[in-house]
Amino acid sequence: MPDSGWIAVDAMGGDDGLAVMLAGVARARHQFEGMRFLLVGDEAAIREGLKAHPNLSQHSEIVHAPEVVGSSDKPTQAIRRAKKTSMGIAIDLVKQGRAAAAVSSGNTGALMAMAKLSLRMLPGIDRPALAARLPTLGDTDMVMLDLGANTECDARNLVQFAIMGAAYARTALDIPHPRVALLNIGSEDMKGTDEIRDAAAQLRATPAVDMQFNGFIEGDRLSRGEVDVVVCDGFSGNIALKTAEGTARFVADLLKRAFRSSVRSKLGFLISRPATELLRDHLDPNNHNGAVFLGLNGIVVKSHGGATERGVATAIGNAAKMVRNDLVRRIADDLGSVEKAA
Repeated sequence: MPDSGWIAVDAMGGDDGLAVMLAGVARARHQFEGMRFLLVGDEAAIREGLKAHPNLSQHSEIVHAPEVVGSSDKPTQAIRRAKKTSMGIAIDLVKQGRAAAAVSSGNTGALMAMAKLSLRMLPGIDRPALAARLPTLGDTDMVMLDLGANTECDARNLVQFAIMGAAYARTALDIPHPRVALLNIGSEDMKGTDEIRDAAAQLRATPAVDMQFNGFIEGDRLSRGEVDVVVCDGFSGNIALKTAEGTARFVADLLKRAFRSSVRSKLGFLISRPATELLRDHLDPNNHNGAVFLGLNGIVVKSHGGATERGVATAIGNAAKMVRNDLVRRIADDLGSVEKAA
């Protein structure tokens, strides 16, 4: 077992670079006790950056990486340079057991390709799935997967995603018996593709896992808090995610425009400010940051490239919680239970 206190951080990833990544790591250290960090990247630049966070030096080590994966690099290009890049070295630290998880804000496709090649898949898993937490009207976030790792999925893939998503919900959201649903164009049993209907039939016959299968859910119900895990192929999931993010920004922009339209509206904003601040905080993606590639023999977390200091800290905290709750073992155990019951 790796030391659960160490998190490898690709310090060079992200749209805003090293400064935001180090600020996020420093914030995470204050929020989550006992965490230590392997900061991967240009050693001279990291040492200079740490001058702004003197307390972080006592809880971190620097691992030099001479190169960085660019945002436009193809996965094949990134794989060839994996041993020299901050992203590739961070993943390799997990493989070596020096770190319990890796966090990067870099190129998503490259991160998935290198993580899959280096860490390999868990036994019984055909493909990894990118899972993220989304805000809802319920008491907790919702887990959604896959969000882009696999554009096409068969019924077996969807069933595996459901099992992994349920384990993630139990681990990250502390939901003992997650409600799971398949994203579909209707809630009726006859709706959807053959793959979705076959997956539903298999999930209804899967009693060996701590989850409740709730059938199908349509896109307009995703934010209602009616289910805890939503399963879909990566093509549909990525579209649904981007649509939800765009809608949230649209609503926020409409509110700004409305409140600035007149003096009376500005006065109304002052009165309603506590409510609007609560809305903004609830929808802020930095409070839900940190997607994870489920199905790998290790934990790799993808932070949003445009994440703020708070967003980076959220992603790191999410990784730490998965490590402490032994997510990889839980997924393996659930898969084993399903196979035995089959």
